[in-house]
Amino acid sequence: MTSPSRAELFRVFGRIGLLSFGGPAAQIALMHRELVELRGWLSETVYLRALSLCMLLPGPEAMQLATYAGWRLHGIAGGLLAGLLFVVPGALVIAALAFAYAYFGQLPSVQAAFLGIKAAVIIVVFQALRKVAAKALHGTEGWTLALASFLALFVIGLPFPLIILAAGCWGMMRRNGPPLALEAAADRPARSLRSLTLWAGLWAAPLIILWALGQDFLLQLGLFFSKLALVTFGGAYAVLAYMTQNVVQDFGWISTDQMIDALGLAETTPGPLILVTEFVALLAGFAQSGVTGALAAGMLALWVTFTPCFLWIFLAGPYLEQISAQPRLAGALRAITAAVVGVIANLSVWFALHVLFDQVKPAVFLALPAPVPGSFNVTAAALTLGAALLMLGLGRGFVPSMALLALLALALGMV
Repeated sequence: MTSPSRAELFRVFGRIGLLSFGGPAAQIALMHRELVELRGWLSETVYLRALSLCMLLPGPEAMQLATYAGWRLHGIAGGLLAGLLFVVPGALVIAALAFAYAYFGQLPSVQAAFLGIKAAVIIVVFQALRKVAAKALHGTEGWTLALASFLALFVIGLPFPLIILAAGCWGMMRRNGPPLALEAAADRPARSLRSLTLWAGLWAAPLIILWALGQDFLLQLGLFFSKLALVTFGGAYAVLAYMTQNVVQDFGWISTDQMIDALGLAETTPGPLILVTEFVALLAGFAQSGVTGALAAGMLALWVTFTPCFLWIFLAGPYLEQISAQPRLAGALRAITAAVVGVIANLSVWFALHVLFDQVKPAVFLALPAPVPGSFNVTAAALTLGAALLMLGLGRGFVPSMALLALLALALGMV
């Protein structure tokens, strides 16, 4: 392995940050090509072990993998540089899109175009479901966990964090192996304690300040997205339904249509899809107090979403070899991944109902939604079929398909 200069690190991770479209699978493949194949900065073994570690941790695994690679090559400064370069380009684009949406999103022509984007979102979530299912569901146990998590969310309405916790405990108990015991060099526990104290303090600092200032809205927003950062296993798709339930139904920060639009626009930007939290926070802050509120809410959401990523990597990185070899942790991850399939299936059905029907009543039995048959949207259904033809049948990417469907929806709206 070769060791790059910080200037080289900046150039390469800046390139990765600008080109990191297509979700975690494409982002992980891009980093493998740049860091392992082209430059030899990391060996294949180190890269794969780092990926395994990042999949065990909550948060966006691709961003955490970039942070680990930077840390491995240039310590804390390298980890910060790599992680920030992976997130910042997409965060800036999301901010611009959110402000444009806040000012122009309610225009009739824009609303008509967004019906095409919503149709594309249904199919892109289905694609994510299919990819994760093919990778995660092996044998009766995997399918059972996926079905159980779907029924627990869609029918019973159990909280998403409870489902993740239950799946992890089940997988851990089902695997034989010694309990987790991290042996380390004499100075590592002290370093770990310093990392934990520093990064947990940084994570909590804005929340404490907001509490002291009596900023109830921003404090509630920061606490919610902090909680979300702790349960983001399986990628952004896994927590979108849980996030939507809270920000739409419980807090009333945004509407269901705005949440679906947020996902569609987040799909068009580089960086991790969990940047959708910034979009939601910007809209919620804008509704509360205009541009100033939007900027404060957006920066807070970014802080509490991504600061934990640095905490996990800087805390767990020195123990990579031992963590990767823990069979109980591997079992927990396998079970959580299977349960996430059911979670994404719930999201897929939920999105489809709210796009295809103009009216979806609250649950009348358990948590089951009740779409009004007379509100079926024929135009939305036709656009969804078009999205399926483009993305599933012809293999077109999300961005060109979305653009074409938005233009088609706009034309139909004008007619």
